Amino acid sequence: MGLLDGHRGIVTGGGSGIGRATCRRMTEEGARVAVVDIDGDAAEAVAKELDGLAYPVDVTDYAGLERAVQDAASKLGGISLLFNNAGGSNLARVHEFSIEEWSRIVTLNLTGVFHGFKAAVPFMLEGGDGRIVSTASISGTRPSAGESPYSAAKAAAVALTANAALEYAPTIRVNAVSPGMIATALTAPLLEGFPDMVPHMTAKTPLARIGTPEDIADVVVFLWSDLARFITGQNLVVDGGMTLHGAGVDGVLDRVEDMLRVARDGG
Repeated sequence: MGLLDGHRGIVTGGGSGIGRATCRRMTEEGARVAVVDIDGDAAEAVAKELDGLAYPVDVTDYAGLERAVQDAASKLGGISLLFNNAGGSNLARVHEFSIEEWSRIVTLNLTGVFHGFKAAVPFMLEGGDGRIVSTASISGTRPSAGESPYSAAKAAAVALTANAALEYAPTIRVNAVSPGMIATALTAPLLEGFPDMVPHMTAKTPLARIGTPEDIADVVVFLWSDLARFITGQNLVVDGGMTLHGAGVDGVLDRVEDMLRVARDGG
């Protein structure tokens, strides 16, 4: 018996990183999966591996996401699991973000989560059971300089989680997970771009390593499962203890600016 036997789920940002790892873990525990990703080839590759469905969709496009969720519900026989995972960021000081870039980051990380709720909740209410997890971030609890739209959106996603938990209980349980420093495509420029970044991040993490996508996937599966049957409205930080020492990427903006200044001035 798997922890998620009989469940049918949607994973946004499911083509790579945490999303891909979660798709794999949920199918190992007996669920069927619909993989949603802006990269259609990546979504298709994960879905093919797991006998799932693939949808090349940008979560900021509500009409496209709604069509994907409706099609998945029809083909899978309903939707009972949702992982709002798609997201992305950039680094700059507050006044240096263009209006367009601010809007892009907030829309992706917050409105994209709302779109997931709006598209999937009706099927969960109809089926009488739902479990939703959204990816927030330690940036929403302990922001670092340079992350303003991302940290604001992630903090708001936690508030949205609490709202939804109140509104849809007891039929749907709603929680968030806040990853720390996890080795994914999103963090690769940081971890690989500075030669001392991995030892720096490892040293400030009490559990003494960089996290893996599987570290988060296991928590998502737990929150979806009946093992977490009395948990709703919570934001579970999974960071190896990093934020016990402070923010996640503190000081990185200064280092990026210094690097750009050297490149511009020729040393």
